[in-house]
Amino acid sequence: MSTSSVSSSPLSSSSTQSKGLLSSLIVSPEVASYFIAGGCAGAASRTIVSPLERLKIIQQVQPRTSDAQPYKGVWRSLVRMWKEEGFRGYMRGNGINCLRIVPYSAVQFTTYEELKKFFTKHGSKELDTPKRLASGALAGITSVCTTYPLDIVRARLSIATASIPITKSQSPITNSTSNLKPSTQNTFHTSSHPYTSQELTMWGMTMKIVREEGGIRGLYRGLVATAFGVAPYVGINFAAYELLRGIITPPGQNSVTRKLTCGALAGSISQTLTYPFDVLRRKMQVTGMKSSALGVKYTGALDALVGIVRTEGIQGLYRGLWPNLLKVAPSIATSFFTYELVKELLIST
Repeated sequence: MSTSSVSSSPLSSSSTQSKGLLSSLIVSPEVASYFIAGGCAGAASRTIVSPLERLKIIQQVQPRTSDAQPYKGVWRSLVRMWKEEGFRGYMRGNGINCLRIVPYSAVQFTTYEELKKFFTKHGSKELDTPKRLASGALAGITSVCTTYPLDIVRARLSIATASIPITKSQSPITNSTSNLKPSTQNTFHTSSHPYTSQELTMWGMTMKIVREEGGIRGLYRGLVATAFGVAPYVGINFAAYELLRGIITPPGQNSVTRKLTCGALAGSISQTLTYPFDVLRRKMQVTGMKSSALGVKYTGALDALVGIVRTEGIQGLYRGLWPNLLKVAPSIATSFFTYELVKELLIST
């Protein structure tokens, strides 16, 4: 009794527990539900606000001079986008956005849930605000590093066909016909060399960046600025959501409207506080494009920050904030609501 039970007890039991923990981490239905629910949440939230997402990117990178800002004002810009490119213009870049956001959101939600367990030692410690912020920040960094190349390609596709005027090479003919409805060919104004139809696909744009901007490194342009922006954004987003959920949706008052309100407020707060990082990210992502319309090319995130503040003032760091807030509220609300809905459905089954 003594020899066999003593020799097999501590060590083998510890080994069995370790294997069991590793196995549950990899194949746990709970973890799988986090991943699937996160992916569904990302796809649903981004598709709903695709036109505003594209408009935000265009407004962030178009020139500052008033005569070179055709995309000024949310409603007028959306109408212009529709007239020039139709429904396809609204969805431009959304395919790769969903391709990016599904794994991005899945990794983010899953990492956040697992980090909460880690920091609280599986519920034995209190989940306070600092732990939520840390979990969200680390989840954000993890997710953005895994999907960043898709994000930069999506940004390029979003502005590739936007009719941002080429300010240095306009001709009298162009000016005299400015009142005419632009053709599809004339909307390829972001570059001094029109994009081919192949380059306006996800794979084509990816290969163009790799070929013309220093190889694979070009797909990670602006990653540092993005990481600095994503960490506080996601951290504040998750922390604010859970805090608001405790206030707005107490037990017995879990209506759809209340849940959506929690997500909308959390997203608006976190986005407003971290928006300058998003502007820097976009500037870095498009700085490699051969375009006279997009202005100065920056050598790094710090150079972009100094350049924007010097030429445009602090308000330059908040360009496109209004359409972005219109986008964030329904986007984050849909994201959290879809995540909770799908997660509960999967866990209950």
